[in-house]
Amino acid sequence: MEVGDSASDFELEANDGTKISLKSFAGKNNVVLCFYPKNHLFA
Repeated sequence: MEVGDSASDFELEANDGTKISLKSFAGKNNVVLCFYPKNHLFA
């Protein structure tokens, strides 16, 4: 994936249990996807 590429659609579960897909934001909101190594997660 390169800067400016479109991401494939995916679906995740929100904190309230509802499902949210990337395509649900199309044309409505800007979305920023951040990828980082697992060892940099804060717990």
